[in-house]
Amino acid sequence: MAGILIVAHTPIASAILEFVEHVYSSVPDQVFAVDVSAHEDTKLITQRLLERIEQMQSSSEVLILTDIMGATPSNVASKLSSSGSTGKVLQIITGLNLPMLLRAISHRHEPLDEIVEKALQGGQQGVIRIRDLSKAIP
Repeated sequence: MAGILIVAHTPIASAILEFVEHVYSSVPDQVFAVDVSAHEDTKLITQRLLERIEQMQSSSEVLILTDIMGATPSNVASKLSSSGSTGKVLQIITGLNLPMLLRAISHRHEPLDEIVEKALQGGQQGVIRIRDLSKAIP
């Protein structure tokens, strides 16, 4: 089973984890969140990510979901992934939304590449324009 690590600006990561707890009645195993504070040292962020990844002892693969491409959470995750210092297979998706996360959690028993594809589909399919339905109701 793959681990899932939510890395986002404070308080987004922990708030999203609370949503997961609401949906599933508890936080599923191997799902963690790391909030990144403004102006926090990237070395400290990296250390916190490494600690969370180490807590995923039963997971050799980890999906990291970040909020915004090019911001500190995604930059730190990307550097961590390219360094190979975790001893685990890491994949990163940025642009986190709730449908993406729910899809990733639902498919976390599958191979990591499949989880990534399912999460991307969930994220894209979860963004829908809702038209003014009041005009359609007679």
